[in-house]
Amino acid sequence: MIDHQAMESAYAAVKSAFPGAAPKIALVLGSGWSEVAAAFDKLGEISYSDIPGLGATGVVGHAGRLLRGKLSGIETFVFQGRRHYYEGVGWDAVAIPTAISKMAGCKALFLTNAAGGTVPEWRPGDLMVIRDHINMMGVTPLLGAHDPFWGPRFPDQSRVYDRGLQALLEKAGAAAGVALRAGVYLAGTGPTYETPAEIRAWRALGADAVGMSTVPEAMIGNAAGLRVLGLSCITNMASGILDQPLTHQEVTETTQRAMANMKKLIVQFFAELAAANIL
Repeated sequence: MIDHQAMESAYAAVKSAFPGAAPKIALVLGSGWSEVAAAFDKLGEISYSDIPGLGATGVVGHAGRLLRGKLSGIETFVFQGRRHYYEGVGWDAVAIPTAISKMAGCKALFLTNAAGGTVPEWRPGDLMVIRDHINMMGVTPLLGAHDPFWGPRFPDQSRVYDRGLQALLEKAGAAAGVALRAGVYLAGTGPTYETPAEIRAWRALGADAVGMSTVPEAMIGNAAGLRVLGLSCITNMASGILDQPLTHQEVTETTQRAMANMKKLIVQFFAELAAANIL
Protein backbone atom coordinates (compact mmCIF):
# COMPACT_ATOMS: atom_id res chain seq x y z
CA MET A 1 0.00 0.00 0.00
CA ILE A 2 1.27 3.48 -0.91
CA ASP A 3 1.08 6.18 1.77
CA HIS A 4 -0.66 9.24 0.32
CA GLN A 5 0.82 11.56 2.94
CA ALA A 6 4.31 10.39 1.96
CA MET A 7 3.57 11.36 -1.65
CA GLU A 8 2.32 14.79 -0.59
CA SER A 9 5.46 15.42 1.49
CA ALA A 10 7.73 14.34 -1.35
CA TYR A 11 5.99 16.60 -3.85
CA ALA A 12 6.12 19.55 -1.43
CA ALA A 13 9.92 19.25 -1.32
CA VAL A 14 10.16 19.14 -5.12
CA LYS A 15 7.76 22.06 -5.52
CA SER A 16 9.86 24.09 -3.10
CA ALA A 17 13.06 23.23 -4.98
CA PHE A 18 11.56 23.94 -8.41
CA PRO A 19 9.13 26.87 -8.05
CA GLY A 20 7.20 27.46 -11.24
CA ALA A 21 8.07 24.07 -12.72
CA ALA A 22 5.66 22.86 -15.39
CA PRO A 23 6.97 19.55 -16.75
CA LYS A 24 5.08 17.78 -19.50
CA ILE A 25 6.86 14.44 -19.20
CA ALA A 26 8.92 12.53 -16.64
CA LEU A 27 11.88 10.38 -17.65
CA VAL A 28 13.07 7.67 -15.25
CA LEU A 29 16.64 6.59 -15.96
CA GLY A 30 17.34 3.02 -14.88
CA SER A 31 20.59 1.17 -14.24
CA GLY A 32 23.40 2.71 -16.25
CA TRP A 33 21.14 5.28 -17.92
CA SER A 34 21.93 8.29 -15.70
CA GLU A 35 24.37 9.93 -18.15
CA VAL A 36 21.49 10.51 -20.58
CA ALA A 37 20.55 13.44 -18.33
CA ALA A 38 23.51 15.38 -19.79
CA ALA A 39 21.48 15.85 -22.99
CA PHE A 40 19.05 18.15 -21.15
CA ASP A 41 19.46 21.84 -20.44
CA LYS A 42 19.60 21.95 -16.66
CA LEU A 43 17.04 24.18 -14.92
CA GLY A 44 17.48 22.78 -11.42
CA GLU A 45 18.45 19.72 -9.40
CA ILE A 46 17.59 18.08 -6.10
CA SER A 47 19.08 15.00 -4.46
CA TYR A 48 16.80 12.06 -3.72
CA SER A 49 18.07 12.28 -0.15
CA ASP A 50 16.33 15.66 0.13
CA ILE A 51 12.98 14.27 -1.01
CA PRO A 52 11.07 12.79 1.97
CA GLY A 53 10.20 9.14 1.48
CA LEU A 54 12.42 8.69 -1.58
CA GLY A 55 15.93 8.57 -0.14
CA ALA A 56 19.29 7.70 -1.63
CA THR A 57 19.43 4.94 -4.22
CA GLY A 58 21.01 1.69 -3.12
CA VAL A 59 22.28 0.36 -6.45
CA VAL A 60 25.40 1.17 -8.50
CA GLY A 61 24.48 2.96 -11.72
CA HIS A 62 21.67 5.04 -10.16
CA ALA A 63 22.83 8.61 -9.54
CA GLY A 64 19.99 9.49 -7.15
CA ARG A 65 19.10 12.97 -8.41
CA LEU A 66 15.98 14.62 -9.81
CA LEU A 67 16.82 17.02 -12.60
CA ARG A 68 14.48 19.71 -13.86
CA GLY A 69 15.52 20.03 -17.47
CA LYS A 70 14.48 20.97 -20.96
CA LEU A 71 15.10 19.26 -24.30
CA SER A 72 13.63 20.37 -27.63
CA GLY A 73 11.68 22.95 -25.66
CA ILE A 74 9.93 20.30 -23.55
CA GLU A 75 10.25 20.78 -19.79
CA THR A 76 10.99 17.44 -18.19
CA PHE A 77 11.53 15.89 -14.79
CA VAL A 78 14.50 13.53 -15.19
CA PHE A 79 14.80 10.98 -12.40
CA GLN A 80 18.42 9.78 -12.44
CA GLY A 81 17.92 6.37 -10.91
CA ARG A 82 15.09 4.56 -9.16
CA ARG A 83 14.34 2.75 -5.94
CA HIS A 84 13.53 -0.96 -6.16
CA TYR A 85 11.09 -3.13 -4.23
CA TYR A 86 13.91 -5.58 -3.41
CA GLU A 87 15.66 -2.86 -1.37
CA GLY A 88 13.10 -3.61 1.34
CA VAL A 89 11.91 -0.04 1.89
CA GLY A 90 8.32 -0.70 0.83
CA TRP A 91 6.31 0.78 -2.01
CA ASP A 92 6.49 4.48 -1.10
CA ALA A 93 10.02 5.01 -2.44
CA VAL A 94 9.19 3.06 -5.61
CA ALA A 95 5.99 5.01 -6.26
CA ILE A 96 7.04 8.53 -5.26
CA PRO A 97 8.65 9.50 -8.63
CA THR A 98 5.41 8.57 -10.42
CA ALA A 99 3.35 10.43 -7.83
CA ILE A 100 5.55 13.53 -8.12
CA SER A 101 5.23 13.40 -11.89
CA LYS A 102 1.45 13.33 -11.79
CA MET A 103 1.20 16.02 -9.10
CA ALA A 104 3.52 18.29 -11.11
CA GLY A 105 1.26 18.02 -14.13
CA CYS A 106 3.17 15.55 -16.33
CA LYS A 107 1.11 13.89 -19.03
CA ALA A 108 3.54 11.07 -19.79
CA LEU A 109 5.96 8.77 -18.00
CA PHE A 110 8.99 7.40 -19.90
CA LEU A 111 10.55 4.44 -18.08
CA THR A 112 13.97 3.01 -18.94
CA ASN A 113 15.81 0.04 -17.52
CA ALA A 114 18.60 -2.49 -17.95
CA ALA A 115 17.38 -5.98 -18.75
CA GLY A 116 18.53 -9.47 -19.55
CA GLY A 117 17.62 -10.73 -23.01
CA THR A 118 15.98 -14.12 -23.49
CA VAL A 119 16.08 -14.12 -27.31
CA PRO A 120 19.28 -15.90 -28.43
CA GLU A 121 19.56 -13.78 -31.59
CA TRP A 122 19.69 -10.54 -29.60
CA ARG A 123 22.94 -9.01 -28.37
CA PRO A 124 24.01 -6.95 -25.34
CA GLY A 125 23.59 -3.26 -26.18
CA ASP A 126 20.34 -3.76 -28.12
CA LEU A 127 17.50 -1.39 -27.20
CA MET A 128 13.98 -2.81 -26.83
CA VAL A 129 10.71 -0.88 -26.94
CA ILE A 130 8.44 -2.41 -24.29
CA ARG A 131 5.16 -3.50 -25.91
CA ASP A 132 3.72 -5.15 -22.81
CA HIS A 133 4.82 -6.66 -19.53
CA ILE A 134 4.41 -9.69 -17.30
CA ASN A 135 4.37 -9.15 -13.54
CA MET A 136 6.14 -12.07 -11.83
CA MET A 137 6.92 -10.09 -8.68
CA GLY A 138 4.02 -11.75 -6.88
CA VAL A 139 2.87 -8.39 -5.56
CA THR A 140 1.51 -5.03 -6.73
CA PRO A 141 1.86 -1.52 -5.29
CA LEU A 142 -1.92 -1.08 -5.59
CA LEU A 143 -2.61 -3.57 -2.79
CA GLY A 144 -4.51 -2.16 0.16
CA ALA A 145 -7.22 0.42 0.61
CA HIS A 146 -8.22 2.14 -2.62
CA ASP A 147 -6.70 5.59 -3.20
CA PRO A 148 -8.54 7.46 -6.01
CA PHE A 149 -5.25 9.24 -6.81
CA TRP A 150 -4.25 6.03 -8.61
CA GLY A 151 -7.41 5.83 -10.66
CA PRO A 152 -10.15 3.18 -10.39
CA ARG A 153 -10.11 0.28 -7.94
CA PHE A 154 -9.58 -2.19 -10.80
CA PRO A 155 -7.41 -0.45 -13.44
CA ASP A 156 -7.55 -1.70 -17.01
CA GLN A 157 -4.19 -2.97 -18.28
CA SER A 158 -5.04 -3.89 -21.86
CA ARG A 159 -2.86 -1.02 -23.11
CA VAL A 160 -0.41 -0.07 -20.38
CA TYR A 161 2.18 1.21 -22.88
CA ASP A 162 1.02 4.06 -25.11
CA ARG A 163 0.99 3.11 -28.78
CA GLY A 164 1.32 6.68 -30.00
CA LEU A 165 4.48 7.25 -27.95
CA GLN A 166 5.86 3.90 -29.11
CA ALA A 167 5.37 4.99 -32.73
CA LEU A 168 7.24 8.24 -32.04
CA LEU A 169 10.08 6.32 -30.39
CA GLU A 170 10.37 4.01 -33.38
CA LYS A 171 10.30 7.01 -35.72
CA ALA A 172 13.10 8.55 -33.64
CA GLY A 173 15.12 5.34 -33.91
CA ALA A 174 14.85 5.35 -37.68
CA ALA A 175 15.80 9.04 -37.90
CA ALA A 176 18.77 8.64 -35.53
CA GLY A 177 20.01 5.43 -37.12
CA VAL A 178 19.47 3.45 -33.91
CA ALA A 179 18.03 -0.03 -34.46
CA LEU A 180 15.26 -0.96 -32.05
CA ARG A 181 13.91 -4.28 -30.91
CA ALA A 182 10.38 -4.63 -29.53
CA GLY A 183 9.02 -7.11 -27.03
CA VAL A 184 7.60 -8.08 -23.67
CA TYR A 185 9.39 -7.22 -20.42
CA LEU A 186 9.00 -9.49 -17.39
CA ALA A 187 9.73 -8.28 -13.87
CA GLY A 188 10.77 -10.57 -11.03
CA THR A 189 11.25 -9.43 -7.45
CA GLY A 190 15.04 -9.79 -7.31
CA PRO A 191 17.65 -9.11 -6.09
CA THR A 192 18.87 -12.50 -7.32
CA TYR A 193 19.35 -13.05 -11.00
CA GLU A 194 17.14 -15.68 -12.57
CA THR A 195 17.89 -19.40 -12.77
CA PRO A 196 18.20 -21.03 -16.22
CA ALA A 197 14.98 -22.94 -15.48
CA GLU A 198 13.14 -19.69 -14.72
CA ILE A 199 14.37 -18.17 -17.96
CA ARG A 200 13.17 -21.18 -19.96
CA ALA A 201 9.78 -20.95 -18.28
CA TRP A 202 9.49 -17.18 -18.71
CA ARG A 203 10.56 -17.35 -22.33
CA ALA A 204 7.79 -19.91 -22.87
CA LEU A 205 5.38 -17.41 -21.27
CA GLY A 206 6.39 -14.79 -23.83
CA ALA A 207 9.11 -12.76 -22.09
CA ASP A 208 11.71 -11.21 -24.40
CA ALA A 209 13.56 -9.40 -21.60
CA VAL A 210 13.67 -9.77 -17.83
CA GLY A 211 14.50 -7.43 -14.98
CA MET A 212 13.58 -6.30 -11.47
CA SER A 213 11.85 -2.96 -12.00
CA THR A 214 9.64 -0.82 -14.28
CA VAL A 215 6.47 -2.90 -14.03
CA PRO A 216 5.32 -1.33 -10.72
CA GLU A 217 5.80 2.21 -12.08
CA ALA A 218 4.11 1.30 -15.37
CA MET A 219 1.14 -0.18 -13.51
CA ILE A 220 0.53 2.82 -11.27
CA GLY A 221 1.38 5.37 -13.97
CA ASN A 222 -1.14 3.83 -16.32
CA ALA A 223 -3.74 3.56 -13.55
CA ALA A 224 -3.23 7.23 -12.70
CA GLY A 225 -3.87 8.30 -16.30
CA LEU A 226 -0.32 8.96 -17.48
CA ARG A 227 0.77 7.92 -20.97
CA VAL A 228 3.44 5.30 -20.32
CA LEU A 229 6.43 4.47 -22.52
CA GLY A 230 9.06 1.84 -21.74
CA LEU A 231 12.55 1.18 -23.13
CA SER A 232 15.04 -1.52 -22.11
CA CYS A 233 18.75 -1.72 -22.76
CA ILE A 234 19.59 -5.40 -23.16
CA THR A 235 22.73 -5.45 -21.03
CA ASN A 236 23.32 -9.20 -20.89
CA MET A 237 21.88 -12.46 -22.08
CA ALA A 238 19.66 -13.97 -19.41
CA SER A 239 20.74 -16.93 -17.31
CA GLY A 240 21.36 -20.10 -19.28
CA ILE A 241 21.48 -18.41 -22.70
CA LEU A 242 25.27 -18.23 -22.49
CA ASP A 243 27.56 -20.41 -20.40
CA GLN A 244 28.70 -17.67 -18.02
CA PRO A 245 27.64 -16.15 -14.69
CA LEU A 246 25.70 -12.88 -14.47
CA THR A 247 27.08 -9.77 -12.73
CA HIS A 248 25.95 -6.18 -12.21
CA GLN A 249 29.35 -5.07 -13.53
CA GLU A 250 28.36 -6.45 -16.93
CA VAL A 251 25.17 -4.40 -16.77
CA THR A 252 26.99 -1.12 -16.15
CA GLU A 253 29.73 -1.86 -18.69
CA THR A 254 27.19 -2.63 -21.42
CA THR A 255 25.21 0.55 -20.82
CA GLN A 256 28.44 2.53 -21.08
CA ARG A 257 29.15 0.96 -24.48
CA ALA A 258 25.58 1.61 -25.59
CA MET A 259 25.44 5.16 -24.18
CA ALA A 260 26.00 6.93 -27.52
CA ASN A 261 22.97 5.20 -29.03
CA MET A 262 20.92 5.72 -25.88
CA LYS A 263 21.59 9.46 -25.94
CA LYS A 264 20.99 9.79 -29.68
CA LEU A 265 17.67 8.01 -29.40
CA ILE A 266 16.44 10.08 -26.45
CA VAL A 267 17.44 13.36 -28.10
CA GLN A 268 15.70 12.42 -31.35
CA PHE A 269 12.63 11.19 -29.49
CA PHE A 270 12.20 14.55 -27.79
CA ALA A 271 12.57 16.27 -31.16
CA GLU A 272 9.81 14.05 -32.55
CA LEU A 273 7.69 14.63 -29.45
CA ALA A 274 8.04 18.40 -29.80
CA ALA A 275 7.12 18.26 -33.50
CA ALA A 276 4.08 16.08 -32.79
CA ASN A 277 2.91 18.43 -30.01
CA ILE A 278 0.81 15.72 -28.36
CA LEU A 279 1.48 16.45 -24.66
